[in-house]
Amino acid sequence: MAALGGQTLALETLALFGLAASIAIGLLFLAGGVDQWRHRALLPGVIANYRLLPRRLIMPVARLLPVVEVATGAALLIGLRPWPALLGIALLLLFAGAMAINIARGRGHIDCGCGHGALRHPIGWPLVARNGALAALLALRLPVPPVFGAIDIATALASGVAITLLCLLFQSLAALAASPAHRR
Repeated sequence: MAALGGQTLALETLALFGLAASIAIGLLFLAGGVDQWRHRALLPGVIANYRLLPRRLIMPVARLLPVVEVATGAALLIGLRPWPALLGIALLLLFAGAMAINIARGRGHIDCGCGHGALRHPIGWPLVARNGALAALLALRLPVPPVFGAIDIATALASGVAITLLCLLFQSLAALAASPAHRR
């Protein structure tokens, strides 16, 4: 009986991690989508730099991507399941795959397009790994979660915000480190 209780606790803990990840990734998608919308004149160039889409698809994708990211982020934040989590996983893996292809082509100098329109952030294996890890964390949101109490929800919310802030901090630091002004 004790083993069953331990297994239940482990599943509840994973579900709580999944909720925190859903909040964090929802906030990241919201921030990224809003930033892409704010700098929408640059987005077609960022997408074209990946050299993965036919030219005729670049503008439609550039118009649609910020909307999809904001909608996915909002859906993750309000707790809709399972489609927003599946879409979020697909987006994260798509972005990771696009970066990996370009890194393998020797094109690690291109901007990731992750947001922060004023800062260029070159792609690299750490970004590919980050997106893979975020997708794996979001997969924890797919099973039917237990009913969480107020303390669990507050903990997941605080954790999700902390994860978001850490991701944005490391992304900004990496972009600043790669900037020409930093290399002087």
